[in-house]
Amino acid sequence: MTSTFDGRAVRADAAVRSPHARRAALASFVGSTLEYYDFFIYASFSALAFNTLFFPDLGSFWGTVVSMATIGIGYVVRPLAALVFGHFGDTLGRKRMLVVTLVMMGVATSLIGCLPTYGAIGVAAPILLVLLRAVQGASAAGESAGAASLALEHAPAHRRALAASWVNTGAAAGMLLASLVVLVFSGLPEDAFLAWGWRIPFLLSIFVALAGLVIRRMLPESEVFEEAVSTDGPKEMPAKVIFRDHWPSVLRVVGCGLFAVVSTIVTAFALSWGTHEAGVSRTVMVGATVLTAALALAAQPAAGILADRIGRKPIFITGNLVCAVSISGFFWAISQRSTALILVTACIVMVVGYSLVNAVGPALYAEMFETRIRYSGMAISGQLALVATGFAPTIAATLVRPGPNGWIPVAAFTAGCCLVSALTTLTVRETYRTSTTDLGK
Repeated sequence: MTSTFDGRAVRADAAVRSPHARRAALASFVGSTLEYYDFFIYASFSALAFNTLFFPDLGSFWGTVVSMATIGIGYVVRPLAALVFGHFGDTLGRKRMLVVTLVMMGVATSLIGCLPTYGAIGVAAPILLVLLRAVQGASAAGESAGAASLALEHAPAHRRALAASWVNTGAAAGMLLASLVVLVFSGLPEDAFLAWGWRIPFLLSIFVALAGLVIRRMLPESEVFEEAVSTDGPKEMPAKVIFRDHWPSVLRVVGCGLFAVVSTIVTAFALSWGTHEAGVSRTVMVGATVLTAALALAAQPAAGILADRIGRKPIFITGNLVCAVSISGFFWAISQRSTALILVTACIVMVVGYSLVNAVGPALYAEMFETRIRYSGMAISGQLALVATGFAPTIAATLVRPGPNGWIPVAAFTAGCCLVSALTTLTVRETYRTSTTDLGK
């Protein structure tokens, strides 16, 4: 059967006939909201409290550096976890793995909220914190690739970028939810905040996990996946096929994925530096994240719609260039302690720039791989790309210099990553007019 798609006759693949496209997008959105609520909660409290609660003997500077480094631990384990989740996601199905990732993240995050601090059990406290952060990272490794694959494969061919964009729109929702919660509890008196206020946001994640679990259990596998497995299912390990036949796509995703350092630089490093060094109020810095995350809920689906009409590459490259240019203005605004300038420049970086790239990324990456290895390909390459993202706050903490212009090396590092991402995107094949069953071939 054929259908007309952007002026060309293309095969109407199984995804076009799926009656579950909206439910798949909703399941991706809710699951990603949980995953990134948990991830951003951790990033926020590593900036605001963990140096005091878990690393008090290291002093202010090194306590902050090590606390920032624990964010990266969650990214170090992700490539290995991606191999596991990708393999079973491509052989047993996307849905099963997405249920596992949701449970892992919910349990690990709740347990962080129950941890005794260094003052109670000594060095065992930071060790347990790092272990639970590693579980968070393993869960996230399987979440985004599986959710994007499932949403994209259920979607009509002319709506794939929009459908996949809901994965990272869920990330924006998770950031918004986390920021609102942090804003509420960081307003407590310092003693109450450090005694019990920081725990409640971690414990609240269990409710989002339960909601996501109900939605995901009701969702079937996509028809395009079931067809691929039944007709030419993987005869070899997906990871072997990827590194043997698709390594150029892996390298492209790694290069394109460097844009994501913007997220941890803004939400973790800038929060810590702005409040502790530049003297900006915690409420202003967290409020900027709340504002940008709220606006991204509208900006990212709009970017997905635009990418379905004019292509993935123009949107992705434009967003990177905006981030590269505007990140300096954001740090300069923080150094000036101007609330208005901080809010405006944060919106330019995170809404005008980052939202464009973040929305299109899932479709851009997923469409580089064919159905039978898509979960593995996207998971492995995507998580390799995110290692730099995880350690970006630590790198920034070592690059920053004393004085009002000490932020310049951090801004240069961030801009450089965005420019590499944009240049790499030029080598990617445009796929917005390609049938879902022909992707990656």
